Amino acid sequence: MNLHLSLGPLAALLAGILILVMPRLLNYIVAVYLILTGLLGLFGTGSLHLS
Repeated sequence: MNLHLSLGPLAALLAGILILVMPRLLNYIVAVYLILTGLLGLFGTGSLHLS
C-alpha cells in the first residue's frame, strides 16, 4: 500500500481544523495560504526562467 501526501490537501486540512478551533484565525490563515500558494506558483514549479 502506497501513501502519497501532498502539501496542498495537508495544509487545507490543518487550516480547516484551526478555523474550527479558533475562528478568529480565519483572516491570518487565508492570508498565509495565499502568500504561500503565490510563492510556490512563482518559484516552486520551476516556472521562473531567467535567461
